[in-house]
Amino acid sequence: MAKLVFVESAEGKIKATSIEAVCYAHAMGGPVTAIALGAAEKSELESLGKYGASKILHAADEKLNHASVQAYTSVLSQAMQDEQADVLVLANSALGTPVAARLAARIKASLASNVVSLPDSTSGFVVKKSIYTGKAFSYIELKNQKKIIAIRKNAVEIKETGSAGQVTPYSGLYAAEDFAVNILSSEKASGDILLPEANIVVSGGRGLKGPENWHLLETLAKTLNAATACSKPVSDMGWRPHHEHVGQTGVKVAPQLYIAVGISGAIQHLAGVNSSKCIVVINKDPEAPFFKAADYGIVGDAFEIIPKLTEAIKAAK
Repeated sequence: MAKLVFVESAEGKIKATSIEAVCYAHAMGGPVTAIALGAAEKSELESLGKYGASKILHAADEKLNHASVQAYTSVLSQAMQDEQADVLVLANSALGTPVAARLAARIKASLASNVVSLPDSTSGFVVKKSIYTGKAFSYIELKNQKKIIAIRKNAVEIKETGSAGQVTPYSGLYAAEDFAVNILSSEKASGDILLPEANIVVSGGRGLKGPENWHLLETLAKTLNAATACSKPVSDMGWRPHHEHVGQTGVKVAPQLYIAVGISGAIQHLAGVNSSKCIVVINKDPEAPFFKAADYGIVGDAFEIIPKLTEAIKAAK
């Protein structure tokens, strides 16, 4: 079964979630073709061969530098036809999700989003997906010939299985009406490590008492090579930018390690972080709801704990 993987890039670099998608497709068996749209570094694209892509296509048209969902849908539809691919694999992301939905409608494909494990083909084609903000799982059968699988972050281990591949230029077909909506400008989240891609996230709440104390978390995050985040009340009060707001109505994250400092753990916040592999909670209130969801908890004053934790990590390094 031939598979096509849509890989996303940012500042020319392939996103980690897209590398996971390539590894996922490779683990399914059979040939894997990766395709990138818009600007991307050649060396980055070639590296996809190490993760299982036997063929790497690059539609480098400048018009595709801005993520136009409609245009991307048209190019991917044509690429699936050209490569005779029955399965498209991509990341369950802010871009991947709407592209997957439009493409499924166009090519009459079965779609499964938030997938967390490899398909079971012993009886049909069944995938396991996360539902109810990670509180439960659902098994669904994809019955159409064409199938689209959007995988959740950390659903598969990133492993090198080969060597660098060769990149082939691809002329993606799209129509003028695909650009009926013009992107006039875009504002990108700041920071060395962006939340959706972060393996470690250090997050703060109202327990930090004010924006002037955020340097404690920023120092800890830098020591851990982590991204910074915050609770909704913090962003609402203007202590931190809104793109750092993690929760049901903000960014949903699934890092290897999530450290929550001074956050009580409202259900809306938990909905955005409960897919994390390990959760560490630091709070002076022993009755904080977040402790019930934590793998590890520290009851104490964050202003004393965070500097000591930071120094201990530096010493361990």
